[in-house]
Amino acid sequence: MKRFKFYCRFRRKEMVEGVRKVFGSSLIAVGMMLFAFSRAAAAADTSSDKILQPQGLNYSGIYALRQIDPDLTGQGVKFAVVCRSITYIDGEPQNDYQPNINHKCFKAEQFNFYNQADLPSGISPHSTAVCSILFGEDSDAFNQRVGQFHYEGVAPQAKADVYEFWHFLTNNVFSNQAPDADVLTADIGSQFEEWWTRGIEAMAEQQGLIVVAGIGNGSDTYDPPLYPAAGSNVIGVGVVDSVKTENLSAALANFSLAHTEHSSSGPTADKRCKPDIVAAGNCLAADANDPTGYKAAGNWSSFSTPIAAGTIGLLVQKAKEDEDLKMAVSPEGGNCVMKAILLNSASKLPFWHKGRLDKEDDHSVPLDYVQGAGLLNATEAYKQLTAGRHEQGNVPAAGWDNNHLKKGANEEKVYSFAISQPAGKIISATAVWNKHYNSVYPFEAITAKDADLRLELWGINPDNPNGSRLLDYSDSSADNIEHIYYPADVNYTQYEIVVSYSDSDTGNSETQRYGLAWNVTRDAGKESIFWYDLNADGVVNEADTNILIYNSLTSAKSPQSYLLGDIDTDGIIGSKDIQNLSNNKDRQAGWHTN
Repeated sequence: MKRFKFYCRFRRKEMVEGVRKVFGSSLIAVGMMLFAFSRAAAAADTSSDKILQPQGLNYSGIYALRQIDPDLTGQGVKFAVVCRSITYIDGEPQNDYQPNINHKCFKAEQFNFYNQADLPSGISPHSTAVCSILFGEDSDAFNQRVGQFHYEGVAPQAKADVYEFWHFLTNNVFSNQAPDADVLTADIGSQFEEWWTRGIEAMAEQQGLIVVAGIGNGSDTYDPPLYPAAGSNVIGVGVVDSVKTENLSAALANFSLAHTEHSSSGPTADKRCKPDIVAAGNCLAADANDPTGYKAAGNWSSFSTPIAAGTIGLLVQKAKEDEDLKMAVSPEGGNCVMKAILLNSASKLPFWHKGRLDKEDDHSVPLDYVQGAGLLNATEAYKQLTAGRHEQGNVPAAGWDNNHLKKGANEEKVYSFAISQPAGKIISATAVWNKHYNSVYPFEAITAKDADLRLELWGINPDNPNGSRLLDYSDSSADNIEHIYYPADVNYTQYEIVVSYSDSDTGNSETQRYGLAWNVTRDAGKESIFWYDLNADGVVNEADTNILIYNSLTSAKSPQSYLLGDIDTDGIIGSKDIQNLSNNKDRQAGWHTN
């Protein structure tokens, strides 16, 4: 420990300066956004209806899930929330990292705090907003522009241990001691993989901790995918922008797409897909400076992350309460199962595709570089979880498994299921496994132990084995996720999902544990206006045509650019897409105002 304290004195100032550089622009941007909305709060109220807030939770299916299972409130679940101090003096954090527990949406007994203890603790507006989205509850809330509302966070009955960032690094990460929590959530990050980001990945791998973190605030703040969210064993969350309207109530209830300007996009430096999933971010959140006040948070991944983390907490609650679902929260592979369930149940937003615009790499790139697996869908995730665990063999058309493969044995696990009416159906399957890290500082990756799995979807002809066909496969050499999203073939009613090693000749007898989730859903088609309303202002007009033409020209010059507008999903932005947009001219969203 003496050696580590010397190391901290030597390195802390240097590392803090790095963290400050990473987050400086993001904090300024968040501050400006919150200030702008607070000034706007003097405007006239546009709605007198008392509804649930934050509406971002409604968009993510959380309030609908509460209708299905009213007891899902986070009861019996504990979160570890890692928060950065806002102020540093001579490189030392000043302990202003805590949510303002005097705000009326909080119950003080929900929280325990962990910090350096040699300084008085201070309040963080950022932490207050994050924790209100996760844990807040206020039956008589008010905002001048929104009116009266009932405020209810994702997991209002959960417990929270809130850690100051440096304290967490010193006392937990360095010693490889996972916090006593079901879910760890963090809205901190670094542009580079460092010892502490690898240490968090080691916790996930070795102790089964579920870790959720914000991916970064996009190109407008010069954020690449930030670690630890960009790490292999962490669930990295991006943000979906709210729509563009002067009506605050409408902006808080309606969301468009994830954009690289506000949500950091992949690939990572080592060519992996990130983020893993996206969620709404612009939520009404508790105002740290007003014990009864609420502000719009803005389109930042810091505020989409607690929605994803809270949803996982609700799934953890359900799994802990049901003996048949407990393998989903097992220290052995449970974090892989939860990640697979969350990703496999996500809803595809318009323009979702694997990688960038070019479709040639679909098999080797499992996720979209901006959307990840898609939009968080809490209701579908719950249905995916409660479909139950089913080991290989004949299985229902929806389910999950916590299982393992033995290396060097040419082993494969086969899951066979039937679809009676395949027309218009989508088959999705997601496999997740952990990468391996040393258990002591500096937590170097142990690549020799890493697995490379492959996921396949087969159409089966039971009357003619030679008539069976490989329909799709996912086989990334870089990612520890494989994902299939494929329209069911009307020529087949019998299907198989196969999990195997991409290269079975490993010469290694160790086993690799994996989580698998699969499902059959109905194709949503192109009903969303955001296939055509590219600037998200609620109306399809010339402005959208101009964006499409610009993106078409840019994509021709730079095929690696990430651009919206491939409406017919043929891999290019061309004349067919312009015609499709023209066919929807003057179409308006229900929330649009002139």
